[in-house]
Amino acid sequence: MHNGIIRVGLIGAGANTRLRHIPGFREQRDVEIVAVANRSRESGERIAGEYEIPKVYDNWVDLLDDDSIDAVCVGTWPYMHRNLVLASLDAGKHVLTEARMAMNADEAHEMLDASRLHPELVTQIVPAPQTLEVDNTVIEHVGNGFLGDILAVRLRVCDYHGRSNRADTFIDTEAPLHWRQDRTLSGYNILGMGIWYETVMRYVGPAAKVSAMTRVFTNRRRDENGAMRAVSVPDHVNVLAEMACGAAADLSWSAVTGLQTGSDFWIFGTDGTISLQGPPFNKVLAGRRGDEALAELPIAPEKRGKWRVEEEFINAIRGEEAITHTPFDIGVQYMEFTEAVTRSAQTGQAVALPL
Repeated sequence: MHNGIIRVGLIGAGANTRLRHIPGFREQRDVEIVAVANRSRESGERIAGEYEIPKVYDNWVDLLDDDSIDAVCVGTWPYMHRNLVLASLDAGKHVLTEARMAMNADEAHEMLDASRLHPELVTQIVPAPQTLEVDNTVIEHVGNGFLGDILAVRLRVCDYHGRSNRADTFIDTEAPLHWRQDRTLSGYNILGMGIWYETVMRYVGPAAKVSAMTRVFTNRRRDENGAMRAVSVPDHVNVLAEMACGAAADLSWSAVTGLQTGSDFWIFGTDGTISLQGPPFNKVLAGRRGDEALAELPIAPEKRGKWRVEEEFINAIRGEEAITHTPFDIGVQYMEFTEAVTRSAQTGQAVALPL
């Protein structure tokens, strides 16, 4: 439990840190963002000037050596998450790390083990945000038997590396290498697969076995320096999974489905069906045996969720609530799933979970 002002340091001030975390922390009472260490001194000073952050460190080691800092927000790409989380915990800092949790399942397990050696420190992963508004309603209906026995899950996700213009969603073979396509920076993570699997687990629990097929359609791209680089991170993923609850799952993610209108998520049961369609995923369609069509479920205002990552992190440091979105053990499960997908695609064999 922490009383008084909580001082936060930023390691890596990427797009989500600027969009979400800085404003989110500043909305909390008695919280100060006191330092930043970015990829370069120049970029750190630019961020500090824009957001009025008093200290700029040349590197993250010096930031973690600052005893006045209570908590760290890690906003780097996945290749640094394991090292930064372990070092932050060793330095006695609470730590919020950006998704995706790590490069692979082994790193995720190391992070979980380290967090358990420091029960006095709060650890949190930035959660899957896309269904926060409707999660409570879906979870409630699944839990109260609306569906009956869950039989099948179907998920289709369009992921265009941040491009939202429908006219620009065909594959771009000339686009530069994105960090998500660079395995040295992203590891086994593919598109938005991990965060969507986190959502699947909220509703129906984890998978017990996965069989996957993946494709890389543009296997060479130029990096930020103009050098041609090999690409091995897939542009398209199909997964068939046996869920631990007994359901069959058909899951796909793609960056090549030009003009596909949105994404969709279905849960089918013996007595009912639930559907989410988006983005935005802000309403729930449902129907039961005997209905002629799906209808929108009303969501009471108090049950409509929202982004409150920084609030939850700070409240947990103060001992006022526990981390639910997202603890490290859930991150380990989605990292095991992402690694299992790659192992299955590479070998042509089904992979059992947990690894």
